[in-house]
Amino acid sequence: MAILDIPSLVEGTRVQHELMVRTREDKQTKSGDPFVALQLGNASGTIGANIWKEQVAAMAGVKAGMVVQVIGTVEFYLGRRQIKVASPPRVVPSAAINLDDFLPRIRQSTESLWTQVDQWRGEMTSKTLRRAVDLFFADDEFRSRFERTPGAPRGHHALVGGLLLHVVEVASIARHSTETMGGDRDLVTAGALLHDIGKVETYSIGAAGFDYTQAGYLLQHIVLGSIMLDRRLRTLPPGTLTEVQELELHHFIQSHHGLPEHGAAVRPMTLEAELLHWADQSSANGNNFTDAVADTEMFPGDEEFSVKRYWRLDRKVWRRASGWT
Repeated sequence: MAILDIPSLVEGTRVQHELMVRTREDKQTKSGDPFVALQLGNASGTIGANIWKEQVAAMAGVKAGMVVQVIGTVEFYLGRRQIKVASPPRVVPSAAINLDDFLPRIRQSTESLWTQVDQWRGEMTSKTLRRAVDLFFADDEFRSRFERTPGAPRGHHALVGGLLLHVVEVASIARHSTETMGGDRDLVTAGALLHDIGKVETYSIGAAGFDYTQAGYLLQHIVLGSIMLDRRLRTLPPGTLTEVQELELHHFIQSHHGLPEHGAAVRPMTLEAELLHWADQSSANGNNFTDAVADTEMFPGDEEFSVKRYWRLDRKVWRRASGWT
């Protein structure tokens, strides 16, 4: 059976599909009756479902990360789509599922994204920068991990392949910015490719979706990125990069969040680092707006403005009714 296309569901749609339990919350109604609030999903998106008191006992042992057979009908409640289940979801044996069917993923081809990355690498005129970048992006094992890593566990680019897409967006924006503002295009490209390498060791992919690794919880991706860079720089013959060149590559990683209160160790101190920071912001917030407009909880009908503030932008979003002619 084809996977359920969650974004296209409309009120009254009959559902009889396998979905992964993203989250489970055991709650009580105002009258004290128990119920279970589920967030269900697959590679196309997520949708909620409530299991009421008569069926709560049948939910024993059902937890996040399990795949369940869901039978019910799509309905709207308080502006949100949810599945009104006809019977308690039945757990599907793990041996019978393909995890990739239930994880959200980018729609773009990873092959085309890698083609762009490799073209930029091939255009670098600085052999030193190319060697530093190739420490990661000429490594097949790293590339395999990088292309599956999400851009975040939840938030912008929280998809399998999200990190690769984000980095290509950042590099493209930063490269065009140097053409407008001046600066070293090879250098800003290197910074863009390297700035989020730490996310490979920060985020994990499991049955319940995306989460933090132990190292991710303890250090986060900026610190891990510099550790990873230093570790690989030490494999080069002494003197391949000068101490100042190594520091500048670390500066891209440590400053790309822009402000200390946003996680940066230091504010950008070069033109290229500043352009990288704003390219990173543009990619992240551009994705936030795109996702907000496509979110049926923000726009359950034909609304012009979102029915509430979008948490990733902390504001309401306008969905224009028509384009310009």
